[in-house]
Amino acid sequence: MELFGQTLSMGSGIFLILALAMALSFEFVNGFHDTANAVATVIYTHALKPWIAVIWSGIWNLIGVLTSSGAVAFGVLALLPVELVLNVGSGAGFAMVFALLLSAIIWNLGTWYLGLPASSSHTLIGAIMGVGLANSWVSGAKEFGEGVNWAKATEVGISLLVSPMVGFFSAALLLLLCKALIKNQALYSAPDKDKPPPPLIRGLLVLTCTGVSFAHGSNDGQKGMGLIMLILVGIVPLSFAVDLGTSPAAITELATTTQAISFQMDRHAPGVAMGGYQIAATELSDYLKTSGKATDRTFAAIGTKCREISEILTGKKSLGELNEDNRRILRSDLYLTSEALGKLIKQKKLEDPAEQKSTASLKSHMDKLTKFIPYWVKVAVALALGLGTMIGWERIVVTVGEKIGKEHLTYAQGASAELVAMSTILAADHLGLPVSTTHVLSSGIAGTMAANRSGLQMDTLRNLLLAWVLTLPVCVLLGAGLFAFGFNVLLKMGVK
Repeated sequence: MELFGQTLSMGSGIFLILALAMALSFEFVNGFHDTANAVATVIYTHALKPWIAVIWSGIWNLIGVLTSSGAVAFGVLALLPVELVLNVGSGAGFAMVFALLLSAIIWNLGTWYLGLPASSSHTLIGAIMGVGLANSWVSGAKEFGEGVNWAKATEVGISLLVSPMVGFFSAALLLLLCKALIKNQALYSAPDKDKPPPPLIRGLLVLTCTGVSFAHGSNDGQKGMGLIMLILVGIVPLSFAVDLGTSPAAITELATTTQAISFQMDRHAPGVAMGGYQIAATELSDYLKTSGKATDRTFAAIGTKCREISEILTGKKSLGELNEDNRRILRSDLYLTSEALGKLIKQKKLEDPAEQKSTASLKSHMDKLTKFIPYWVKVAVALALGLGTMIGWERIVVTVGEKIGKEHLTYAQGASAELVAMSTILAADHLGLPVSTTHVLSSGIAGTMAANRSGLQMDTLRNLLLAWVLTLPVCVLLGAGLFAFGFNVLLKMGVK
């Protein structure tokens, strides 16, 4: 079977098709689960008819995905154990992919059925942590959980924890500011049944819905893109291990720069020699784990890997000249070296400002070869997310519009919450951090209700908080359990 320019066994081909279908299903479910929040206010306030609102939101989700940078996609993947990222085509890698996707889909469908706005970001990150924990157990790691990137997990966890508070207080303050500056009382009225709002208010609500939809696509859509790239790299590395569109000038520059940086690294480790490229890879893999500490051997390993990269690239005009094995090796070397350099920079192990600048520049250059997303992947994810938006929105809309506050949502409350949600998500997108559209918007609605003294329905808030609190631990358990099950099944089938 030939797929994406590479001949695959029947089993690998079926796995590839199934895994891609599941990744797109995750984004489809994400669409009708999360994006319902974006259309909730325009539908509830009758600013747009439901079928127009979901199509409009779907289009802007699509645009958000197509214009996204990919930073969030690879930021989420950085949570995965380095050995699984480098060996996605192994049995453990296959088990990881299915565990991540199944966990996320199961929890998202369950919370959607109950009408609870839960976070797809929390869902996926919980599953990733569960896979990391289970992998450290089945692989006999020295320390339980050392495969989880706890530093990155903490960074992501803080963003997911802080963003709802930002949503609550910012939306409340924005509503109070509007009341102080804008005296149009129609803005602070609950919508009339089946009657659209005045034209200016209607335009404002459509604008905020557009902004949230675009921001959601640009942030949440990237998670699916990252998973698809993980699948493609593992199964069809000949086409996707490295960016085959890299220019000859960029290849030459990288070959020269890695050679120069290798000398800088060697100066940090005088007299330390690596016994071979594989020993250097093991050294860097250990360093990137939670328990990994920078030593002279770390610098020596980076220097060794830089020389290997330079050797592979020297004299090449195109990455297409490399055979499949060399493309795998190059990707592995680039990933390990880039992540190790990034960790050294964060830990401030490079004191010379000039060296900091040169290593940061090299890391950025390396990332361009491995952290790329083909346009067709963006289109596929965008379509899945957009189509999902057009289905299943009603359960969440009722919760957001009527069940958070004791009074019905007003135009100003809806616009304030959506403006804050849009701004928060776009800011996180710029920083490469995943945030929850659901959490930010629902918290924003609650903030406006509190500021308006409309009262809050504690039963709904309890259910929302319960869903939020349970999402991470439940998905950790789901991810760990499904990974361990899949790993053992594949091991018995002889897939290593």
